[in-house]
Amino acid sequence: MADERIEPGRARAELQKRLSDALARSRLSKSELAARVRLGRTTVSEAFNPNAPVPSADTVSALVRVLKLPVDELLDLRRRASEEVTSATGSELVPGRLIGMWEPHDLEVHPAGPSPDGCSSSVPERRVLPAYVQREHDRVLADAVRGCAEGRSRMLVLVGSSSTGKTRSCWEAVQPLAERNWRLWHPFDPTRAEAALEDLHRVQPRTVVWLNEAQHYLGDPKVGERIAAAVHTLLTQCERGPVLVLGTLWPEYARQYTSLPAPGAADPHSRVRELLTRRTVTVPEAFDAAALAAAAALAADGDHLLADALTRTRTNGRLTQDLAGAPELLERYERATPAARAVLEAAMDARRLGVSLHLPQTFLTGAAVDYLTDADYDQLANDWAEAAFAELAHPVHGKQAPLHRVNPRPRRRAPSPSRSATSPLPAGPVFRLADYLEQHGRLTRRWLCPPASFWHAAHAHFTSLKDLESLVEAAEDRHRLEWAHHLRLRAADAGSAIAQIRLGMLWEAAEDTEAAEIFYQQAAAAGDAEGLVRLAMMREAAGEREAAEALARQAAYAGSTAALHLLAMTRESAGQTELAEALARQAAEAGNTDVLLLLAQSRRDSGNGEGYEAPIRQHAPDAGDPFDRLRATAVPPEVTEILEGIDLHAGLAETGDPDDLVVVADMRQQAGDQEGAEALYRQAADAGSGAALTRLAVIRGEAGDLEGATTLARQAAKTGSTSALMNVAGMRQKAGDREDAEALYRQAADAGSRIALIRAAGMWEDVRDAASADALMQQCTNAGETAALLHPAWMSWAEARQLSPAQRWPYGLDPDGRPSVPWDPLDTMARPKPPS
Repeated sequence: MADERIEPGRARAELQKRLSDALARSRLSKSELAARVRLGRTTVSEAFNPNAPVPSADTVSALVRVLKLPVDELLDLRRRASEEVTSATGSELVPGRLIGMWEPHDLEVHPAGPSPDGCSSSVPERRVLPAYVQREHDRVLADAVRGCAEGRSRMLVLVGSSSTGKTRSCWEAVQPLAERNWRLWHPFDPTRAEAALEDLHRVQPRTVVWLNEAQHYLGDPKVGERIAAAVHTLLTQCERGPVLVLGTLWPEYARQYTSLPAPGAADPHSRVRELLTRRTVTVPEAFDAAALAAAAALAADGDHLLADALTRTRTNGRLTQDLAGAPELLERYERATPAARAVLEAAMDARRLGVSLHLPQTFLTGAAVDYLTDADYDQLANDWAEAAFAELAHPVHGKQAPLHRVNPRPRRRAPSPSRSATSPLPAGPVFRLADYLEQHGRLTRRWLCPPASFWHAAHAHFTSLKDLESLVEAAEDRHRLEWAHHLRLRAADAGSAIAQIRLGMLWEAAEDTEAAEIFYQQAAAAGDAEGLVRLAMMREAAGEREAAEALARQAAYAGSTAALHLLAMTRESAGQTELAEALARQAAEAGNTDVLLLLAQSRRDSGNGEGYEAPIRQHAPDAGDPFDRLRATAVPPEVTEILEGIDLHAGLAETGDPDDLVVVADMRQQAGDQEGAEALYRQAADAGSGAALTRLAVIRGEAGDLEGATTLARQAAKTGSTSALMNVAGMRQKAGDREDAEALYRQAADAGSRIALIRAAGMWEDVRDAASADALMQQCTNAGETAALLHPAWMSWAEARQLSPAQRWPYGLDPDGRPSVPWDPLDTMARPKPPS
């Protein structure tokens, strides 16, 4: 072993000497060595240059294997040399450590097997990665890294399904920065979100911020928005750069964070949405032909891991999933004993319904019962649960287990009179489902509602406020109203303001204002603004005007101006214009100027708006015309006038951007140039535009070519656009071909449309086929996909066809899908008692 007494100042010199001596013995040139280790010539040359940065651990590992040096000794020398740099820069004061000091598996790069070199060592064996194959998204990452190397801060989030190579891509991308002595910080302890929020302000220039599985940071219900704001500040403050922020997300999380909320709905991800705009890049599910050919060349050159994986993935291209162990995980699930499979499906359902990562064993054991058939249940041994968990803990290739036990760390906080220094851990063992099986469950079990044992076990064993609130929402989305109510009672007892407000609304609807007020007060005491709003309106209804206004001001301070808005409009309707104006001003001071504008609109509509412009200008003198936001936008000029004399095709279209081509094609189509429009649509479609494929599908369908339209619609769906399938399904419906129409609606639903099966149910309801309509609505409801019916555009259409779950099943559904018998939520809970 290396001399333990070597001082840090000598470590780099010793490392250089041993590498140089070995190179001389090998009689290889540096260019020949670079070819053998599959590294760049510059990388190899700098490893031998005493004035260059310390080479990365991966560079040293690759060199010493070819040069036949002891791996552990040379890596130890490299670590000591890196510690010298770390000490010299005072880096112990800032987050992260040098990139070269990280092992990729510590950054959650999926392992692909142990080291094949056969070296014995007293330290744990080093796991190696297969050779890396560059793909299109890697070029985008490389551009970002080059920008950082030139002094500009950058952020990229890779979006792709589980085990598609997102994290490995990030690791490969930062290697050029490792040789420039950049640092890497992976916020992780005590929790990812807490660590990020705690230390983002301390990040120094030349740091990579590693937000792998970014939903744990940006999607945190309490601090996700604050983390997004802190990252935005880091990126935009020039004196803190350059920095590189890298993250990964599954597609469903990316859609959740970037989608605009429905009208009138809350907007919980506004800052995250802004942060992610133009900062995401998609990682494909599979390797294309060029990438597979590159992988095959590396395999032929001696990469045994790639060669083995390619024997299974040449046809489907899912190389990274194979390397990460996903196929074996899937095989283990499909071949599991009935009890183990039941436990896995309970875990899959818990995760897809919003339960947190760590699942209590008591819950999984209780939930699994109804996933078993009667025959399998009768054959259970007394120790079936222990045997099932032991079976699922056995790892597959890549060191992953279908379901493995975890040891959550306690959260340590500064003690205070009201709390201890550490938060309690879950009672009993907890388990985590493998990522690939979690996503498999989201896809394959989307249309299924968990059985009764799931809901019973959740009610009995979950204590986390977040988990209970998620399950209340999931049960309600699936119209399992009784279980939603019982879980809401548990959540309210646990301190959920959302649950307390809903229970207060039940009592208020029953005209028991005293009981309602108790629940609203509980929510308000926790600082919930809606509780204050509802208390304010109750005071207003009782004629207690001053108390109502005081509560409205408290609500505004807590973040909601809804009460000030409602009170202002109430005063205005009662002719108390000065009071209304005063309340509107208070709302504006709290950040909501819409109340002033709405009052202006109200007075203008009643012929009394002339004198209201001055108060608005007095409050916001730079706001411009206060009625501008209330006026309709001007009608744009005719498209023919836009096109006249302008060769847009030679301008926009020559950029090669498919979106520009679609814009020009739309203009030509509206101007009557159908032939020119189609040519541009085809050009954009060839470049991968889903919008162009959608328009071509509609054109084919309107021309009577439904087969051609269907083909194009399916191609569009592969790009993520389902509107073409919906349009063509509607065309087949009008033609009386309802079976084919339903098949297309189902394809649209599988591709992500939340309204497709509802449209199909409406189609059958229109021809009085209630059984088919009911089956489709059951499927939609089981998946929680009926929220679209609350949108004004669909509400009247659905109500006319009795498609609303509240119309079809007024008391909800049992877990097995049968209509619930009549029940009254007030009969299931005791009337709350006023605080003593």
